Amino acid sequence: MRSSYRSILCVAALLVPQVALGHHGPGSFELAKTIELSGKLTRIDLVNPHSWLYFENTGSDGKVSRFRCEMRSVHVLRRSGWSADMFRLGQPIKITASPDRKDPNSCYLQTIIFENGTRMDRYGQYVKADAGAVKEIRGPLAAPDTSKRPLRRSTGEPNISGDWAAEQTVNADPRGVGGRMMPLSRINEYKPGEQPAARGAAGRAGAGRGAATGPRLFGGTELTEAGNQKADADRASLANGPRPTCQPTSIIFDWTFDGPVNRITQNKDSIVIQYGQFNVKRTVFMSLKAHPASIKPSRAGHSIGRWEGDTLVVDTVGFEPGSINRGVPHSDKLHIVERFALDSQAMRLTRAWEADDVQYLKGTAKGQDAVYPAETKYTEDRCNDLTTLDYSKVGQAKK
Repeated sequence: MRSSYRSILCVAALLVPQVALGHHGPGSFELAKTIELSGKLTRIDLVNPHSWLYFENTGSDGKVSRFRCEMRSVHVLRRSGWSADMFRLGQPIKITASPDRKDPNSCYLQTIIFENGTRMDRYGQYVKADAGAVKEIRGPLAAPDTSKRPLRRSTGEPNISGDWAAEQTVNADPRGVGGRMMPLSRINEYKPGEQPAARGAAGRAGAGRGAATGPRLFGGTELTEAGNQKADADRASLANGPRPTCQPTSIIFDWTFDGPVNRITQNKDSIVIQYGQFNVKRTVFMSLKAHPASIKPSRAGHSIGRWEGDTLVVDTVGFEPGSINRGVPHSDKLHIVERFALDSQAMRLTRAWEADDVQYLKGTAKGQDAVYPAETKYTEDRCNDLTTLDYSKVGQAKK
């Protein structure tokens, strides 16, 4: 372990200035590097936006060195079969990981090997096996049984109640390095580490330049000058983003980002939409024809809805200023219209959305996404963002 610890220090010292990009945006993990570590498993913390695995080693001099490895969010780990009882504390483990370029006691988990020989890769799907072992499943763990699901409510509207989630995306390399992200249902089409063709951006509109020096775009429209200035100012400080404080981004972004399981409940005069991401709860008032004159601003806003045939149209205003997407600010003038439609053959709930913000967007931004009956139940979010913690200082101070 001590030699492995030294290898972390050596690797960290040799890192180039370019910052590696992690799953949630700018990060400090050097994914092109792989190190081997070993020690005693001391803690497993399945939380959002990242889960963490902790272990320690006692050297021949009696000195204890403590480490932690970042894993995926609890949303996707739970959907991938991971649970805390798979990790028996106190057992010896072996780790392959990518080092953190700044924090020599933190790492990006690639693979963990337990005392009984069980191996779990970062993007693997697992079920419990005999004698405390686990078994890998290539692809989705289970398909929800929707054969008895009513397609309509007794009042005639499409039945969209239930727990919904976007299809998981995984890395073609199960270790999470060197491969490209792809739908879980296609994982068997490629060998580990093989590079699939790049996927288009359909279904998720993000912020970016239209060309190398072109305008910043979101959902097919340009940001205004004020929007560009605000985006640049926000980028200068990570503290301005909502996720480091476990706050939601927007009703657009958090619906599918990181694969949360969401819940929809249809009532007589309202529809309640609960997000697995940061516990956002929206009440869509179906009996109101207009928004109240006075609305307390919030990240969820105030929503009214109506059925146009079999399409649920949700109109939302009353947002507090924030970010509609990573790198895209919005003002209190933001207005979002969503259209939910159920494809009963594919059992897919699609959402087409439009967003207007006269302060930060030149035109109407548009996008769409889709969710399916979830293989696991909706669970309230537990968030503790430890991404910026320097564990080489904090962890070693623990007794």
